[in-house]
Order: sequence, then C-alpha cells, then structure tokens
Amino acid sequence: METIKIRTTQNVEVEYEIASVGDRILAYLIDGVVGFGWITICLLFFFTVINPGSPSTATSIVFVVIALLPFTFYHLVCEIFMNGQSLGKRAKDIKVIKLSGQSPSVGDYLLRWVFRTLDIWFYGIVAIATIVITGKGQRLGDLAAGTSVIKTTAVKRKNLFQVQLEEDYTIVFPEVAVLSDKDMALIRKLLSKAIEHKNEELLIRIADRAKEVMGVQPNMTDREFLKTVIKDYHHLTANMES
Repeated sequence: METIKIRTTQNVEVEYEIASVGDRILAYLIDGVVGFGWITICLLFFFTVINPGSPSTATSIVFVVIALLPFTFYHLVCEIFMNGQSLGKRAKDIKVIKLSGQSPSVGDYLLRWVFRTLDIWFYGIVAIATIVITGKGQRLGDLAAGTSVIKTTAVKRKNLFQVQLEEDYTIVFPEVAVLSDKDMALIRKLLSKAIEHKNEELLIRIADRAKEVMGVQPNMTDREFLKTVIKDYHHLTANMES
C-alpha cells in the first residue's frame, strides 16, 4: 500500500493511501459507461421523438455535437462541483487532492482536464506509466496541477504510545515538567519512526536530547526511558488539568 502525507492548511499532517492504477481504471470505465449511456439516450430521443424518419445530415451532426458536449466537459464539471470526484471516482471512493494541502482550484481541475487527452493516449499507457514513475499517483495532468488522486479515507495508524491513566501511578521523572506539549509531540513522532524503521541511532539521539533537557541520567534502556517519559508526562499534565 503506497501512501502520501499531506499537511493541511491547519498544519495537521494527514496520511492517505494513493489510489491504485486499478481503481483509477475502473473509475474511468464507470465514467465511460455513464457517458455512453447519456449519448445513447440522447440519440434515441432525437431519432425517435424529435426528428424521426430520415433527418438531414446537417441536423444529425448538430444534435450529435450537442449530445457529445456534456460528456466532453463531464470530468471537468464533476470535479469542480463534486469536490474532486466524478461518478466513477465516487463509486471507487477516490478523489483529487492538492499536494500542498489546499483545496484544488478551478484552474487545477482545468489543467487536469486539458492534459486528459495526452494522458489517455495509446489506451492510457501514458497516464499509467506516469503514475507508476512518479510514485505519487500523478498522471501528466496531476503533475501540471500539483494534484494527486487518493482514497477518500485517511490511513489509520495504531497509536504505539497510547497511555491509560492509572490512579496509583507514581511519576518516575518529575523533570518532565520542563517539557512542553510540542516537545512531547515531537518525542512521540520521532520515537514512533525510530521503532517503525528500527533506527536505533535515531532512538539514542532522542533519548540523549531528552536526558539533556531534563537533566537526568536514568538507569534503564533508552527505549524504556522514552516510554516512561511519555507516560510520566501524560499523568503529570492530566493531574494538572484535574
């Protein structure tokens, strides 16, 4: 599962799963069915209701153009008014987002639409190749607009350091009081990365920095020390708020 991290305008980092090539192809096919259905209904309506029999060539061409116009602008209009989704994308739970964390603008959707013809060239090979090469789920239109296509639900990561309040808990390091909420958030984040990637060097650096700021020399492993610091801080701040 490939993911991408987006920092929102509220400075919150959210991780999303990148829409797979398969999901995007299926969404495209669903949109194609919608377009084919629309054109078929329009043509049946024209030739059986509005102008049955043998309409002139010019009249037929005009009506075909009128029928094709809505589908030509289908993706552009849908993404603008459906928050980055077409009917096919909505069916597959994927959507267009801006990598900067801002909401895509009309101009961004327009760029994606303009490049669509190039992207679907040779049965979509150009788009598929670009998506695979970039590693961020971006076809040419996405590269131009600074967008990507992601699954609509954020990736949920298990909180490795979820702390439960204990009534009789004794704080091991009262010195955690010198740490701020920002310091603790950084410790949690870096410790999580160190454990996830088995980066002992990073873990040691985090522990050394915490010891330096707190002015302590604990008789335990760095990992145990950092987990204890997190637990102590949680209980200390909870007691201060109560």
